[in-house]
Amino acid sequence: MTVFLMGEFREKERAADAIRQLRAAGIEHGSLDLFSAEPVELARGVLDRPSRMSLVAVSAAVAFGLLATVFIRYTQHDYKLVTGGMPLFSFWATGVITYEMTMLGAIVATFAWFLRESGLIRRREGDAPVPHVDPGVICLRVRCRAEQVAQALDALRRHGAVQIERSGL
Repeated sequence: MTVFLMGEFREKERAADAIRQLRAAGIEHGSLDLFSAEPVELARGVLDRPSRMSLVAVSAAVAFGLLATVFIRYTQHDYKLVTGGMPLFSFWATGVITYEMTMLGAIVATFAWFLRESGLIRRREGDAPVPHVDPGVICLRVRCRAEQVAQALDALRRHGAVQIERSGL
């Protein structure tokens, strides 16, 4: 059974300490969400979520560029034209189209990956509560199993959670 705990903190250092202890207790970083009315800059390594956006953008650019070049070569050699001695495969024309398709691939992949990483196109749990966050408050939502609740509650209390709400069990 999944349980959601939401702890309110007034200081980001205390929230960061609670996150560190929760991670040490075996709660995955994907089960921790931080909510705030303004951006919260945490120290490196506290709640880092690795991004593969650069790898996806470069891979998609290379794939789109190669596919464009193959398609261009196919169309230039499949339709026999009388060119008056000029080559069928023009590097300048191929280069322009390949460049444009390479950039299109990078842009489309970056946009799609941004939507994926931001969570806008992923399935979310319908029962996950979204807190109302007042200015100056940092809310830490913890998704854990029933047997991890005691450790999570202890970590939130020990590091200064002003208020703790529990839902899901």
